[in-house]
Amino acid sequence: MGCFITFEGIEGCGKTTQIRMAGEFLSAQGMPIVVTEEPGGTVLGAELRRILLNRATFDLCKEAELFLFLADRAQHVKETIRPALRDGKWVLCDRFSDATIAYQGFGREMDPDFVRRMCDFSSGALKPDMTLLFDLPVDVGLRRALERASRIENAPLEDRFEREALTFHEKVREGYLYLARKEPERFRVIDGGKAVMDVHREVSFHLSKWSKK
Repeated sequence: MGCFITFEGIEGCGKTTQIRMAGEFLSAQGMPIVVTEEPGGTVLGAELRRILLNRATFDLCKEAELFLFLADRAQHVKETIRPALRDGKWVLCDRFSDATIAYQGFGREMDPDFVRRMCDFSSGALKPDMTLLFDLPVDVGLRRALERASRIENAPLEDRFEREALTFHEKVREGYLYLARKEPERFRVIDGGKAVMDVHREVSFHLSKWSKK
């Protein structure tokens, strides 16, 4: 079996940059890798991502939002993640079940235990071997996210989640930190406010340490 590593954090935490750099780091060491994301990672997932993140489509109630994320995960696990793990590859995933618990459970104030059970059902109880959580203050993350969007031609300034109130993002961050406290053996909490290369060195340290197990 391969190794399943997830990258988590609030908007603008830098995880997408770090997962790209982590993939390059592992590839340079000859590790077989798959880099993927949620929502996305499959043809169905790409369509669901467009619906879930595009603020210009239509309003989603929180229950519909949750089940669309779960549908994405079920397809993603069956089509992409489990086959790669069976082939002995390292799977690096940009968001997974912890994101659903943090955003829909804590952010949307749905029952976190119910959300967790639904995540287990949709993923076939698949859990990451290690989760890298990039933590930083909410105002810093949102400012970064807006600055990033402004540099992309024809990109909307906000997706559906970036436009949420500050209190929503605070609850999401608190949810992530709660999950990290509950499973300290799985989570590695990294200061996402540091310089990109400093964060990358810390990520590389954790990946190297895991590869020697």
